[in-house]
Amino acid sequence: MELMGAGIFLLLLCVTSLMLSTVQKRMKQGVGKLPPGPTALPFLGNALQLNGKEIFRVLLKLSEKYGSIFTIHLGSEPVVVLCGYEIMKEALNDHGEWFAARGSLPIMDRVNRGHGVINSNGERWKQLRRFSLMTLRNFGMGKRSIEERIQEEAQFLTEELKKTKGLCYRLPFDPTFFFSRSVSNVISSVVFGDRFDYEDGNFLILLSLINDTFRIFSSIWVQLYNFFPNVMEYLPGPHKRLMKDIDQLKTFVAGRVKKHQETLDPTSPRDFIDCFLLKMEQEKNSTLSEFSMENLVITTLDLFSAGTETVSTTLRYGLMILLKHPDVEAKIHEEIDRVIGQNRCPTNKDRNLMPYTEAVVHEIQRFIDIIPLGLPHAVTQDILFRQYVIPKGTTVYPMLSSVLRDPKQYQNPESFDPGHFLDAQGCFKRNDAFMPFSSGRRVCLGEGLAHMEIFLFLTTILQNFNLKSPVDPKEIDLSPEISGFGNMPRPYQLCLLPC
Repeated sequence: MELMGAGIFLLLLCVTSLMLSTVQKRMKQGVGKLPPGPTALPFLGNALQLNGKEIFRVLLKLSEKYGSIFTIHLGSEPVVVLCGYEIMKEALNDHGEWFAARGSLPIMDRVNRGHGVINSNGERWKQLRRFSLMTLRNFGMGKRSIEERIQEEAQFLTEELKKTKGLCYRLPFDPTFFFSRSVSNVISSVVFGDRFDYEDGNFLILLSLINDTFRIFSSIWVQLYNFFPNVMEYLPGPHKRLMKDIDQLKTFVAGRVKKHQETLDPTSPRDFIDCFLLKMEQEKNSTLSEFSMENLVITTLDLFSAGTETVSTTLRYGLMILLKHPDVEAKIHEEIDRVIGQNRCPTNKDRNLMPYTEAVVHEIQRFIDIIPLGLPHAVTQDILFRQYVIPKGTTVYPMLSSVLRDPKQYQNPESFDPGHFLDAQGCFKRNDAFMPFSSGRRVCLGEGLAHMEIFLFLTTILQNFNLKSPVDPKEIDLSPEISGFGNMPRPYQLCLLPC
């Protein structure tokens, strides 16, 4: 037994030595080529430095020492980090083709295997993105039809809010699932062809799964998985629940696809799924086609989950901010009364006549910084960028938080201030450093839809209700409860008073 134990020990020692040798070799290969950065430990990389609740703040601190471009190691893998508006513009816009690939994110690689429109690369990504953009536009993104869907859902939300005890008895309630249901129904009507009843049990389970995946994605467990995927794959933890959640979501989408196949009318496509199925049939004999059942399921899930969680979280965070700043809410009410009144629904055209509200919507998105690290990119070829050589395939993190909080672009980056988007005359002022949806070739597919939703939902709510906090506004803590992949607001409650 002792000899067996000694043998196992020697085997582990040899394996460990081999791993350390490989890691050190990789790190040495990058010397003199990749940008400088903090010293990385063998195997661990910079995990000890980056382990924290707000990893983006750690990276911002590192940028103070190493500059706007530096290298960290996630485990043994080097990752280049970009900080600040100027370098982000140079990389994503001026040299967008170089940075157009999706970088490695082990947890996403594990659950999607490179399928779908968000996590794919190369020809697959080009085909799926081009098709998704075209189909979403055909179904009304930026047109009146999608606006009507949002307006209709905003009215459903208003009626649902009127039923709450928060209105009838001035009792506080949690708005989380009110926003999730309404926002999700907008994207549901586009990808699935119809909306869900708010009390539909399967719908509520679906929303719970999406909320849970977003929370786990932002947890320390997923950070550890992305550092050490080969180790974490065999360890228990919430990251295992994440994989089960996503499998359930895939199963749901696959079920909807099957129903669409059974009722498909080639002459009258109803939604995104129908259009994809028709494209699959059209290219079934092409060996170069990326229109497969797996890409259909993952792309539909990409659109549905991203279109649900980010916008609903933005609205939930936005109302929390207005509770903290009642003076801002009062100015929005004044603008609504003057421009819209009480006899019609808000429209997307009203944005041009409501500069203060438009500024608030932009400032909410800037301030909450919902995806602080951004999604990872990768370089498509060996490049010379700002005197550094970045090898093909290197993962690059364009840190969106550093742009949205760039002191060169925003006078009070750490404070909520609608004035960041207003000129001296009170007119809306655009800012090129406004990048909550990233920028360049990998900019979010649903950027236009999200802007419209946030404006129409927010103005419809405030057209009908005044917000009231059950606690002193000074006590409201706007810092995120969870900050990792995404920033999530702390739980809160509010009361609604009829206008």
